[in-house]
Amino acid sequence: MRTKNIILITLVVLLAVFPLLIHSGAEFGGADGEAEEAITELQPQYEPWLVSFWEPPSGEIESLLFALQAAIGAGFIGYYLGFVKGRRENEKEKRSVRSL
Repeated sequence: MRTKNIILITLVVLLAVFPLLIHSGAEFGGADGEAEEAITELQPQYEPWLVSFWEPPSGEIESLLFALQAAIGAGFIGYYLGFVKGRRENEKEKRSVRSL
């Protein structure tokens, strides 16, 4: 089990570092900026339908909020998967006790 975890952690680190090594001088921007550039290039007169009601004061705060949102989502998914697994194991244990 421990070897499996070490292999998975190593793969995750490689997936994070590999693009940085391959494209060392590249600029990694968000998809929103790329989409905005493409739209204005194709349709210069285009105006957005909606405007944000609050703009974060800096890019760091925007990144923090994005990371916080991802962490909350990952925590929820992890809790749910653990809950379901625990319930299944509890049901298996009950069945094994009944069969004795």
